[in-house]
Amino acid sequence: MISNIGSLLKKEREKRKIPLEEIEKATRIRLKNLIAIEKEDWDQFPSRTYIQGIIKRYGAFLELDEQKLIAYFRRDYERHESIKFKQRTVKKQFTPQKKRLVQLAVALVILSFTGFFGYQVYLYMRPPTLTVLEPTATTFKRKDKVTLKGQAPAETVITVNGQEAFLDDNNIFEADIPLVNDKNPVIIVAIGANGKKTVIKKVFERAD
Repeated sequence: MISNIGSLLKKEREKRKIPLEEIEKATRIRLKNLIAIEKEDWDQFPSRTYIQGIIKRYGAFLELDEQKLIAYFRRDYERHESIKFKQRTVKKQFTPQKKRLVQLAVALVILSFTGFFGYQVYLYMRPPTLTVLEPTATTFKRKDKVTLKGQAPAETVITVNGQEAFLDDNNIFEADIPLVNDKNPVIIVAIGANGKKTVIKKVFERAD
């Protein structure tokens, strides 16, 4: 008959052929703590409550009765006349729950603001997005010109082959491209409000 909590847990684990590493991954209990529990090396822990919490999680993973496990632990624990727990005082353990929630809320607000501000700076500093909507083809038969359509952010200055093209209410611009040669280069330049520039180069071919 098993006489202590550490042996009970270890025997059940070995019966199921479960390595400690698997339990560590599933329960997020550090491997060294699992080993200490099985060895009943209580000196490795900061408090009795901490030990009971680990035993409950370990037992729940093995589908054992948590109340019985804690009863075994209390019996074994009381056999030790003197246990020197590791000295580890964590400030947040003594912080009222309401205060911790307020601190968490403040931290989330600060994080959100920082993230939003950083994203806005990124949007402002990057070159403007420039998209050519039409035409999708680059070769045209028996055409003297094609109409180029594109899209860019508001307040962007657009030039097509050096001629300014204006954005409408939907941030769409148009420009007629004459097809006077076999190959007709097109240079679209977008300059954002921050002075950053985006350039798209295309060649429209005329096939008679």
